[in-house]
Amino acid sequence: MEGNYYLGADVVDAFKKGLTEEVSPTGKDVFKQLLENAEIAAEEQVPMCQDCGVAVVFLEVGQDARVSGGTIRDAVTEGVIKGYADGYLRKSMCDPLTRANTGNNAPPIIHTELVTGDSLKITVAPKGGGSENMSTVAMLPPSAGRDGLKQVVIERVRQAGPNPCPPIVVGVGVGGNFEYSALLAKKALLRELGEPSPIPEMAALEAELLSDINKLGIGPAGLGGKCTALGVAIEYHPCHIASFPVAVNINCHAARHKSTVL
Repeated sequence: MEGNYYLGADVVDAFKKGLTEEVSPTGKDVFKQLLENAEIAAEEQVPMCQDCGVAVVFLEVGQDARVSGGTIRDAVTEGVIKGYADGYLRKSMCDPLTRANTGNNAPPIIHTELVTGDSLKITVAPKGGGSENMSTVAMLPPSAGRDGLKQVVIERVRQAGPNPCPPIVVGVGVGGNFEYSALLAKKALLRELGEPSPIPEMAALEAELLSDINKLGIGPAGLGGKCTALGVAIEYHPCHIASFPVAVNINCHAARHKSTVL
């Protein structure tokens, strides 16, 4: 529930920064409305957006942890069902062919990683459909290099235009393979806005991409302006010598995620 009610301080601060840096009067008005909306959602404990998203759950499971009484997957699924019911959140999950709604926003999308220790970290990231639809994976030739990577990201944002509800956050997954690059791109969206990659080359590329994206002129709500993106985050992994996977996962301005450690 909290993931749909409260924006992180990093996102709110990015809105305030965007308000001061945006040159378009209309764009400034959009930022004012986003700040007001975030405040109302937090104070009244109501969803900040009518699209309460797919429940994407990242689990960091300590290798010495033990879960009794059932499986972790069942527990997470039960938590999602209860959270979406108790929080009066819109339930958007449906059968991909018949389009029949599951009625409880389950099943969630769960990514599990084994880590050291005996704790369990749960991060829930409600992901809206509009921004998710604007995401992509490109299998580039190795010769495409840095410039090819930048072209994929910038062109994806340009083609997305107003559809993902800008100002957006752009997650980029570089390397791995087809499916892992997409996971890296989604994990990149969990990083706090303004926090650069610990890899200097990737941090420099993030800054370049953010600058180039904000030169597209799409602007807040797609109405024109300087602030198309609030941030770009890249996650990186080595890949096969014959491959160069690049994934782009776009998040709308409601960059929602909450974590807890058990």
